[in-house]
Amino acid sequence: MKEKLNILLLTTGGTIASLSSSEGLVPGLSGNHLHSYIANFTSDLNVTIEDILHLDSSNIQPEEWLIIGKHIYENYKSYDGIVITHGTDTMAYTSSILSFMLQNIPIPVVFTGSQLPLTHPLTDAIDNLRYAFAMATSHVAGIYLAFNRKIILGSRAVKIRTTGFDAFESVNYPNIATIDSTGLNINYQAIPKINVECTFKNSLCADVFLLKLTPGLNPSIFDMLLELNYRGIVIEAFGAGGLHYIHRDLISKLEKLSDHGISIVISSQCLYERSDLSIYQTGQLALRHGVIQAFDMTTEAAVTKLIWALGQTEDMDEVRNIFATNYVGEIAL
Repeated sequence: MKEKLNILLLTTGGTIASLSSSEGLVPGLSGNHLHSYIANFTSDLNVTIEDILHLDSSNIQPEEWLIIGKHIYENYKSYDGIVITHGTDTMAYTSSILSFMLQNIPIPVVFTGSQLPLTHPLTDAIDNLRYAFAMATSHVAGIYLAFNRKIILGSRAVKIRTTGFDAFESVNYPNIATIDSTGLNINYQAIPKINVECTFKNSLCADVFLLKLTPGLNPSIFDMLLELNYRGIVIEAFGAGGLHYIHRDLISKLEKLSDHGISIVISSQCLYERSDLSIYQTGQLALRHGVIQAFDMTTEAAVTKLIWALGQTEDMDEVRNIFATNYVGEIAL
């Protein structure tokens, strides 16, 4: 008789666990309630459920990342896979940061959620849970996000729709797997390699600011960020990485920030393809002042990688080296 796989289900709240209230949807369902919905497709598994948070994902921040990461790290040796239910709004940030915090995790860890609550008659929650459990039992190590018949690498997921069931996309990277009538079809070539033992690198620096450039942006905003003691800034620049310096000189402000030890990462406002500051004069000027290129990373990955990097080191050159390293498939170099 085939031995049952052991799967850990961690719940954190989100739409999937929400109930209606006078103030709108709020997380209210426990893991035990959720179990009744998954029993029919998990009967051949040993499923353990732990409620670790009861939050709308807008309230999941670095403090909660540490809680989730700690539960994964303390349990991964006892289970064949882990499923985590999470609100969709910040799920891509959580799956990305935990990819950096728990590099080389030797089992599948799969985030999922839903656009409609589990109790709604038209919910997408049950199907998404099916996909997550299928990936969690695949023995394919890594951190992933399961949604709408797709399995996405945790460091490449982006939420692209607010209400549609096809809420997430794998940006600048192939899907890890898709689900169709033939089952779970895994793209093994897309899975990052594991080469060392998993460690929990849980030092984070939340003093990171994300700024989207707009024409006419006042450069004084960078002085404000300096006064607020931010240690890192991610700038979503124009196109391949353009920043204005005529009329309002952003470039000289970047030099000032760099001189004060603030790491600056430049990404693109465009969702697809890569930033490349070497193409245009404006980008090359920024490169001379020490900015770091994000290339084809998602904004979520760039922000969380900087939060993680600044937790590992205060040395700007080391932060640059971290961004020049592909740890979990987050960047193509």
